Amino acid sequence: MTTLLGAAEIREIAARIGVNPTKKLGQNFVVDANTCRRIVKVADVNSDDVALEIGPGLGSLTLALLEIAKSVIAIEIDPRLAMELPNTASTHGFDSAKLLMINEDALATQSLPLEPTILVANLPYNISVPVLLHFLEKFPTIRSGVVMVQSEVADRLIARPGNKTYGSPSVKATWWADMSGAGNVARQVFWPIPNVDSSLVRFVRHEAAGSESERALTFSVIDAAFAQRRKMLRSALSQLFAGEAEVAIGEAGVDPTARGETLLLRDFMAIANTLEP
Repeated sequence: MTTLLGAAEIREIAARIGVNPTKKLGQNFVVDANTCRRIVKVADVNSDDVALEIGPGLGSLTLALLEIAKSVIAIEIDPRLAMELPNTASTHGFDSAKLLMINEDALATQSLPLEPTILVANLPYNISVPVLLHFLEKFPTIRSGVVMVQSEVADRLIARPGNKTYGSPSVKATWWADMSGAGNVARQVFWPIPNVDSSLVRFVRHEAAGSESERALTFSVIDAAFAQRRKMLRSALSQLFAGEAEVAIGEAGVDPTARGETLLLRDFMAIANTLEP
């Protein structure tokens, strides 16, 4: 019989292996089994999925994934947690062969032992956007997923043009996927209790908007536009276009007096197409 982790056991494991949750690594462990099962359900994980989890910590969500998925790839930067997780899975009745543990920095991950089909993770707050974009870029077999992030970050990921939270993450994510909000998560289900709210973001992959070279150019335009988001595009992009920004933006069919927060991905792509590679 398989079981999930409870709050008391999570604290016991942490104490036994000498883990004291740190803000540096964004460690806020989920201690509520029902929340973990809810996340797996929202993600629509099925028995054919190879689930990818980033930052599994003590394993609350990992065990919920093992209940459903064909296998789980877990990437954990903390060696103590990476060593303990297979033991936790085994003592809770799960086949340890279904869990592939990788002890490394997720942002450095370039290859995986299996092709993941779904990403489900409680992402460390301090690197959530870079990690999500990294895995969307590097692993095209990931067709969908759900990530739990700080609510402020969730708002940015799902924002649309004209919204004050619309920014670089909002546009970049749409290169690979459609993003949508999937509910909030109470602070009380975490240990330690964070001083920020958390939300779920669901994504569904679509065909990439363009080639890798097009993406690099487009992202450079996006970065420049939002680095000075209060400025009109003709000013914000002036360095990128060596003083010829207004002409280039006009040639792209975009108003040079507009601001980045009003543009769609296709507008940034049109501007990027006027740049020399």
